[in-house]
Amino acid sequence: MFTGIVAEQGTVLGIEHDGDASATLRLKAPTTTDGLALGGSIAVNGVCLTATQIDGQDFSVDVMGETLVRTTIGGLAPGDTVNLERCVPAGGRLDGHVVQGHVDGVGELLEREALGNWDRLRFGVPAPLARYIAEKGSIAVDGVSLTVTAVSAAAEPAPWFEVGLIPTTLEETGLGAKPVGGRVNLEVDVLAKYTERLLSFAPQAGSTR
Repeated sequence: MFTGIVAEQGTVLGIEHDGDASATLRLKAPTTTDGLALGGSIAVNGVCLTATQIDGQDFSVDVMGETLVRTTIGGLAPGDTVNLERCVPAGGRLDGHVVQGHVDGVGELLEREALGNWDRLRFGVPAPLARYIAEKGSIAVDGVSLTVTAVSAAAEPAPWFEVGLIPTTLEETGLGAKPVGGRVNLEVDVLAKYTERLLSFAPQAGSTR
């Protein structure tokens, strides 16, 4: 489990693709590798991955084909920076919100507006995910825990949501430099997904169960 509080921006050293089936991603991250053991879980731009090789300040992770299809990981290139977070230890502080590292879809930055010392960002969201996003609710964008400040109407054919980024988030995560048109990994609040699933099993009207 993660909290969406980015600890470091790592640098992509390389990514080797094995067709569409898988890839190996190699990263440099001095802080993240401190105390990291093989098999440790790391959120890379919000995607939960496992450390398969560690060499000083560098580490590698294997990426399945499913992850390459459903996230932005496959589009990374040497020199790119990524948001990194180690998993939360038992009894650790939950500073953001519950983040699983299971990306639900890919969004696109539609608008960016500087407002004094903070920025307003509007993201387009895949239509099937819009129902899980609520004003004042939580969402993980490239692994960053954020509070939703505005959402599109339920009938909007091209749904969107907005967030505000404070100076710390602008400086310490990749969202500070994300250009309009840039793609991001989205993970909606897991509580919303479980609630919908539970309600789907509710007895129907007239049922004897």
